Amino acid sequence: MFKKRVFVYCTAITGSICLLFSVAKGQTALTPIDTAIRLDEAIVRGYISQQPLLQTPASVGLVSKNQLINHSGETVLPAINTIPGVRMEERSPGSYRLSLRGSSLRSPFGIRNVKVYLDEFPLTDAGGNTYLNLIDSKSIQGLEVLKGPDGSLFGANSGGVVLVDVTGKQSDDRLLSVDVNGGSYGLFHQSAFFQKKWNGSQLNVNQGIQRSDGYRENSAMKRYYLQLAHQWQYTSSSRLKVLALYSDMNYQTPGGLNEAQFLADPKQARPAAGPNPGAVSQHAQIDNKTFFGGISNETQLTSSLKHIVSIFGTHTDFTNPFITNYEMRDEDNIGLRSYFDLSGKTFSESISWRWNLGLEWQKSYHDIYNYDNNGGDRGSLQTADGINSDQHFYFTRVNVNVADRLMVEGAISLNYYKYIFESIPPTDAEKGKRNFPSQWMPRVALSYLLTPQFAWRASASRGYSTPTTAEIRPSNTIINTDLNAETGWNYETGFRLETFNNRVQVDASVFNYQMESAIVRRLDEGGNEFFTNAGGTKQTGVEALVSAWLLPANNSRFVRGLVVRSSYTYSHFEFRDYSDAEHDYSGNRLTGVPRNSVVSNFTIRFPKGFSFFSQYNYTSKIPLNDANSVFAANYNLLEANISWQGIVGKKTGMRVFLSGDNLLNETYSLGNDINAFGNRYYNAAALRSFNVGVTISI
Repeated sequence: MFKKRVFVYCTAITGSICLLFSVAKGQTALTPIDTAIRLDEAIVRGYISQQPLLQTPASVGLVSKNQLINHSGETVLPAINTIPGVRMEERSPGSYRLSLRGSSLRSPFGIRNVKVYLDEFPLTDAGGNTYLNLIDSKSIQGLEVLKGPDGSLFGANSGGVVLVDVTGKQSDDRLLSVDVNGGSYGLFHQSAFFQKKWNGSQLNVNQGIQRSDGYRENSAMKRYYLQLAHQWQYTSSSRLKVLALYSDMNYQTPGGLNEAQFLADPKQARPAAGPNPGAVSQHAQIDNKTFFGGISNETQLTSSLKHIVSIFGTHTDFTNPFITNYEMRDEDNIGLRSYFDLSGKTFSESISWRWNLGLEWQKSYHDIYNYDNNGGDRGSLQTADGINSDQHFYFTRVNVNVADRLMVEGAISLNYYKYIFESIPPTDAEKGKRNFPSQWMPRVALSYLLTPQFAWRASASRGYSTPTTAEIRPSNTIINTDLNAETGWNYETGFRLETFNNRVQVDASVFNYQMESAIVRRLDEGGNEFFTNAGGTKQTGVEALVSAWLLPANNSRFVRGLVVRSSYTYSHFEFRDYSDAEHDYSGNRLTGVPRNSVVSNFTIRFPKGFSFFSQYNYTSKIPLNDANSVFAANYNLLEANISWQGIVGKKTGMRVFLSGDNLLNETYSLGNDINAFGNRYYNAAALRSFNVGVTISI
């Protein structure tokens, strides 16, 4: 019998093709899985226990490793934007903004009111900071997005939860892969992955180097990344997991342009204006060096009871020469997460249940220094403050499955948050604290299988999100102790449909979210930001995702398979009871949120390992200020990727690709600065670009 090496390339269950490369000595074959074989069932892992996606009583979006590969893998942005209700933006290479159902209202960059986890460990610290851009995109094995407020298991958030898989489930005992690609605007990206299994242990190592000159002036970026993950089954019932990563990232920030500047020369960086110099002369940029580490232990105490405990910590050195100052931050975060998982069955095993009980605690220490910015050099000290944040919550959850048909879930968490601040060096006149009242965050949900392939679901949950450290002490350096948490109730219903063998899949939902004290962003004349509470928002939305095998996988035709996938997002989001001294914004559209967006793609497989992928994105116009007096124009984006993958020699796997982005050469702004002073709203995205690369696996 020939020895065989198996390579499986599968995308997420939401509409994709799985090809099996079977290599025998002296023989290479490319064999699509028989169309009679049912595709693997999509599994949701976010709710501690695994659940089939069809019956999960929540709105969940999945992004697989192969979906990331289809988009060349330089960033998760185009792949994650295929999830309805999710919007990721790029102000410049390395500077991202992620919003779930309109949560970018308070995000000038980065992530706010969304909780992010790396496997078992929170990446979001106690002060609300989430440096997702530090992760090398080639190290991400998959993403799971839980849309809508879900604090029952994950603590304070009002937008949702993102779970990032950075370890994967590769089955090889030993695997080494190297990926190199380059393209337009000076792009170069190299990454490597190594896996070794032995005696109950598994070691994964990821390494990456990425750089780009950027499309705009003063928009270069570079990142050096190293990640180690180790699993050790040290007894038959206990497993230890260790995750450690170091990221050294620098990216220049070109700044926003007004409409005249954007139309005249979208490549330019923000020029000097009045008393303020420009981005180039001030060497505006962000330098972030972060170490993240965590240890998790899982013990199966009995056949039905297990305990998981995790400890984790982060250290960040952050430097940001800006237009008006030179900021330096020294940030540390430590935390603990622990929970029990108890499961059982009753009534002749027709009813199964699961109960979780646990807690999560984090504390962060931020020392923030602002100096004069003398042309990119640190000048005299302007102000310095220390802010310590403490956030912890207790949670419990009960899930009941009746006859594999009705799933009922109830969960609740009790959340605590406080911060203290003082000037550096300490003075009695410049110190204080704020202790937010404890908050209950309940969630109830159910899912019912009307037929074996059709499930209806409904849920109600409360959102609660405290202001982050970057909002309490924003770039204007004034500590705002009057900023309150935003809260609200979300109600939604939806359905999922999976036809036989998953040839067609449909996932649709409608929701209504009533938010109180929404946090919104403002900019002063120097471009410094500050935040305030709006009266509230009314957010009604519709989200739909359809995927289908138009031509099922086969091994005889020229077209070996055709899969299409399309998502639609409708966001009827408005301000409610929101006004200032001069204007009443009630009834205006929510700033920074498009009313409609459509993302559609298809994948065609051909003989000999060739494939073609293309994606189209339509986004409607976007209000850029609370007054709705300025809108960014709608835009249409087209990308494509042609690739070949197969076996070279006896056992070397290879993939070669050529991709193109913004093939319609659209001039548009992908990361708008909302409510910008001087109408500097626009951050131009790159024009047409190309990327070519190769991956070798042994």
